[in-house]
Amino acid sequence: MIDVTMDMEQYDCPFIETTDDHDVTFRALQWDFDSATRELETRMMVEGRSRNSLESGLSTLQTHGNMHQCELFKKHDDVALIKTTIAETNAMRVIRNNGGFITGPFEIEAGSERWEVGFDDATVADDTLAELEVNNEFTVEERHGLELDPMFDLMKNTDAAETLLEACRQLSETERQTLAVAAEKGYFNQPRGATLQMLANEFDVSDTAVSKNVRRAERKILKRVVDAMDTIEDTR
Repeated sequence: MIDVTMDMEQYDCPFIETTDDHDVTFRALQWDFDSATRELETRMMVEGRSRNSLESGLSTLQTHGNMHQCELFKKHDDVALIKTTIAETNAMRVIRNNGGFITGPFEIEAGSERWEVGFDDATVADDTLAELEVNNEFTVEERHGLELDPMFDLMKNTDAAETLLEACRQLSETERQTLAVAAEKGYFNQPRGATLQMLANEFDVSDTAVSKNVRRAERKILKRVVDAMDTIEDTR
């Protein structure tokens, strides 16, 4: 299996055209393609730079020629949840006709869309990408083969992966930056490549302050790591 990550610019996509004109971002929570009507139904999270940006973006989206249905579920400040139905785009048609399939959520902002697309073999992937170039602009950001064992391991341990992801989200911005710089400078190496004084100078704070930030970040991460270890199923 070949997995391709693309930065896609579809000329007939309502979401992409909306982000071209308004400071809004779309993230797909769910999607379903109706092969009979050739329509894509999605539930999308929409985030605007401001409430006005969100309002104007939703207005433009609803009146787009390729938008068949746009229903607002919930809205709060600069974030909204919507359900949409759009006509099949050229890029969608090409990928489906060549046996490709979506492997990750859509993310659309600033006039382009991040696609995660899978193919059963490399030749099919090459042929599809060549056909896509006729009517679409895109950049292949990543391309790699997915082996069965790593895929199965990840699927078996999604709970552990979610726990580690939550650990990262619990870090404050200061803790995240401090931990990243400490690791980059070799603070955790043996012998140490950096001292607390060096880290303090990097952030222009006291030794005590940077030490507290490191310890808080370590506690949050290590607790979640231990929790994740308890749920891991060894597939070796």
